[in-house]
Amino acid sequence: MTTETIVEAACVSKRFGSRLAVDRLDLRIPGGVCFGLLGPNGAGKTTTLRMIYGATRPSSGKILVFGMDIARNPRAVRSRLGVTLQQNVLIEALSPEENLRVFGRYHLLSEPELSRRIGELIDFLELESHAKVPVQKLSGGFQRRLAIALSLMNRPELLILDEPTTGLDPAVRLALWSRVRDLRAAGTTTLLTTHYMDEAQRLCDRVAIISGGKVMDEGAPPELIAAHLAPETVEFDCAPEEEPNLLGEPGLSLRRRLRVGKRVMIYLEDATPLIEHVRRHDRGDRRALVVRPTNLEDVFLALTGTSLEGGQ
Repeated sequence: MTTETIVEAACVSKRFGSRLAVDRLDLRIPGGVCFGLLGPNGAGKTTTLRMIYGATRPSSGKILVFGMDIARNPRAVRSRLGVTLQQNVLIEALSPEENLRVFGRYHLLSEPELSRRIGELIDFLELESHAKVPVQKLSGGFQRRLAIALSLMNRPELLILDEPTTGLDPAVRLALWSRVRDLRAAGTTTLLTTHYMDEAQRLCDRVAIISGGKVMDEGAPPELIAAHLAPETVEFDCAPEEEPNLLGEPGLSLRRRLRVGKRVMIYLEDATPLIEHVRRHDRGDRRALVVRPTNLEDVFLALTGTSLEGGQ
């Protein structure tokens, strides 16, 4: 992380007709970090990204990228950006190598630098085995790798990834996570949107939790968990009418509990006393208990009352 601010958004709002997609958003992204925008579908994540890279103008407020107003200096800003959209934008009749060559020309790269850069990206995204295969014959995982490779052609100082691993199998997701970590280690600032909890928690130095176009809170994942909940979570099925008898004992010291349908999640410093209490209460019945570390999805649910997969 550096002290330089790469992206700064001040009281930014965006309306589409009567719908307020982003509501007075304030955001500051320092250099050299992986920063995540976390929220359900419809929370305003993609609209925020589009305003940052200049595809959408804010209805009000100002966004500075590299210290420049993106609305006034779009070309100067975009020359230093790399963007991977939710949907791949590829020339399907061409191979990955040919796609990279075309995209490199867009950035005015010429030989021998162009061929050198293509080789570096094919190696970095592990595309060697399919470098000459038409895109239309590639799997979704290889197409996604190529989409990210295209966004890296100009050696961007800020890489923007909009839900980069949605729909990919676990092995491909892990491979792409590794590439993002490598870029961060090399000093590239990365801004990504995701509603995958493990993705945000594993990759991001800082996250902003967004709901209804507003930033509910922002910070490092461990800081957010410590600020809003306790470190351990116990979850199990419990009917609402059963809850007072099961969890009403004063000595349990339950810091916070949340309910989603029949499922109750309880957050504690130490889960052991609650587990023992539930076992005594059930008198031999083996109620299924899940004991796990508290995560960012719990924080999101506590702040918004909305699951990450749900809409607003």
